[in-house]
Amino acid sequence: MLPAAAFLFLFLTYPLGLGVYLGFTDTRIGRAGVWVGFENYESLWGDSVFWLSVFNTFLYTFVASILKFMLGLWLALLLNEHLPFKALIRAIVLLPWVVPTVLSAIAFWWIFDAQFSIVTWSLQKLGLVQGSINWLGDPQIARASVIAANVWRGIPFVAITLLAGLQTIPPSLHEAATLDGATSWQRFWHITLPMLSPIIAVVMTFSVLFTFTDFQLIYVLTRGGPLNATHLMATLSFQRAIPGGQLGEGAAIAVAMVPFLLGAIMFSYFGLQRRRWQQGGQD
Repeated sequence: MLPAAAFLFLFLTYPLGLGVYLGFTDTRIGRAGVWVGFENYESLWGDSVFWLSVFNTFLYTFVASILKFMLGLWLALLLNEHLPFKALIRAIVLLPWVVPTVLSAIAFWWIFDAQFSIVTWSLQKLGLVQGSINWLGDPQIARASVIAANVWRGIPFVAITLLAGLQTIPPSLHEAATLDGATSWQRFWHITLPMLSPIIAVVMTFSVLFTFTDFQLIYVLTRGGPLNATHLMATLSFQRAIPGGQLGEGAAIAVAMVPFLLGAIMFSYFGLQRRRWQQGGQD
């Protein structure tokens, strides 16, 4: 266990502890800081850009997670049916998740280009719009654009994981319900969803964690612009700490993310506890 423990300490425990410590100092790049207590957090409390990033983070996480769950569940139910070339379809579905995030972001940067956007071109050919759409230049449209990119990338993870959960549900339960006269919706609501709920809890926890801490997609697409409309807490933390040189303030923003992440982990824990109960274990 010692090599694994050393690895975790070096790459997880030490950076986390250092980040918490830096959040209580005025450390800058090239200059050692001194202990300032809660001064960084008090400064953030009155920082309108920080609160805008908090709003953006929760909006981004909530909308993207809901869309990924709904579309991922629909795709999982579809792939669970007897389809031709099902193995090939599953491999294709995994591609957005396998492709590196930066490559995906660069592709979407081209898709949302103000002059050469293929989406704008398609809408113009269909007669739905007349001029160009500034996908990443308008604050509201930019928010929707980055959410769409995150949803596209995250659907495969949700779909494939839920598909694995669907395949553990005994077919005899659906057969018995069908003989009792249950409709497709009733079978889904009273059999599929309850049996799948522990998997949903874990999958959505990881989805929320990945979305809440997203950095690469936003940084490549918008770098937090326009007018800080797409700044998340992770991107703002990086901007304040590295380009801005204020390591203490950047660390404080990162530490402010921890309570929410702990809440998501607890949600996952209770989901796993429910699964133990369903399998006959003690709650």
